[in-house]
Amino acid sequence: MLELDVTKQLGVFRLDARFRAEGKVTALFGRSGSGKTTLTNLVAGLVRPDRGRVVLNESVVFDSERGTDVPPHRRRLGYIFQEGRLLPHLTVRANLLYGFRRTPASERSVGLDEVVGLLGIEDLLERWPGALSGGEKQRVAIGRALLASPRMLLMDEPLASLDNLRKAEVLRYIERLRDELSVPIVYVSHSIEEVTRLAHTMVVLSEGSVVAQGTVRDIMSRLDLAPFTGRFEAGAVIEARVAAHDLAYEITRLEFAGGELFVTGVDALVGESVRVRVRARDVALALERPGATTFRNIVKGRVAAIVESDGPIAEVQLDAGGAMLVARITRQSLHELGLREGASAYALIKAVALDRHSVGYA
Repeated sequence: MLELDVTKQLGVFRLDARFRAEGKVTALFGRSGSGKTTLTNLVAGLVRPDRGRVVLNESVVFDSERGTDVPPHRRRLGYIFQEGRLLPHLTVRANLLYGFRRTPASERSVGLDEVVGLLGIEDLLERWPGALSGGEKQRVAIGRALLASPRMLLMDEPLASLDNLRKAEVLRYIERLRDELSVPIVYVSHSIEEVTRLAHTMVVLSEGSVVAQGTVRDIMSRLDLAPFTGRFEAGAVIEARVAAHDLAYEITRLEFAGGELFVTGVDALVGESVRVRVRARDVALALERPGATTFRNIVKGRVAAIVESDGPIAEVQLDAGGAMLVARITRQSLHELGLREGASAYALIKAVALDRHSVGYA
């Protein structure tokens, strides 16, 4: 649990943020300059708030009124930066054990073998940091932080310096951390893909202020937040279950509250829970269920909300059995179809639009 109510003036930039986050992964999301890193440094104790209060797992680490300011090394937080920041003169094994050996035995919550296996770095232990790829360095940095037995992990854009292949690699390992360990994570990112795959709670920042907070599913389906979450990647997040695989065509059938979805390139096991990001730009609408069509996903719902812009675009929120889909269409199409709140409609989504980059473990 993280509870925060702080203000900080840094030159012309002012941070004034208040939120309470619970759950395994809390994402601090916003564009560059919104205050994400500053806020993380306030939690870590690297920057002192001008005023306010910071509470970590029921423990007050900063309170301006009471004069409480726990130093960074006593807050027991693991901080992972954009770059691994490994000690170059130590092997991977020695880097991993650096914090472990400085943690009292009575406070250790995880061991070397467990972390090494979890992060898949068994073959790296005797290598030097200079011989590692960017993704390997990040996995070792995560392992080093975990072996200090932190009560919370702070991850500040941990994938920002990696190429797409390495990002996918490290992202899967972070999912394993989330699912197999009890350490809560504060994850800083401006990537919708990362946030929707990893996080349970989402805090949206803009110009130093919190503009919204809530579950990822609720935040992503809100039409009023598109200017902050980004119109290009905006859409909905649906929680589903893997129902079956068609190995011949490499298509997976998912079941969710509003029906079923067909996705491609997903390796989750039958019965596993996943979350699917459905981008608004990939959703078309129809008043009647189409006959012969290449759209594999046809989901019936009811129009919950409509937002028209000053330009050619309109966004329609469709309630499909409690799962909220969002469609971005032209205003002309909106008016020609006569769509209105409460009307029935069908969402049409190509299966190839929902691939392994859109699906993550719930």
